[in-house]
Amino acid sequence: MTSTEPNAPTDDRVPPPTCWPSLRYDDAPAAIAFLEAAFGAEVALVVPGDEPGLVLHAEVHLPHGGGVMLGSTQRASTLDALPGGVGAVYAVIDRPDERFEQAVAAGATVVMAPTDQPHGSRDFVVRDPEGVHWCFGTYAGEPRPR
Repeated sequence: MTSTEPNAPTDDRVPPPTCWPSLRYDDAPAAIAFLEAAFGAEVALVVPGDEPGLVLHAEVHLPHGGGVMLGSTQRASTLDALPGGVGAVYAVIDRPDERFEQAVAAGATVVMAPTDQPHGSRDFVVRDPEGVHWCFGTYAGEPRPR
């Protein structure tokens, strides 16, 4: 495959999504197991927390494309205000620092300024005027086999 798209793999893998729902669960390991059993989801990445049963970050691919990112409600997070079973939108972007400034100038409420994450992304989180959390970062997910 030849492509000039920044998120396109150069082999036969399916490119990862560029928009990820981001969810919080009181029992993230059980949620992951449920997604696997109920929907045939495949776990692509789990970053464990310091305590047993805590998930800092997980990426779960859905069978026909797309996926979700999730983590434990008990972890230190910019999404701590969200209770279990509630989420936010995560979208892959380039130039996060520049786009953060654009969002703030447009009236977004800052939840987290651009920050380098342990899984390699540079992210920021803002709230829109209705209170929806919007997470933007450079992490595009892991390419999947076709």
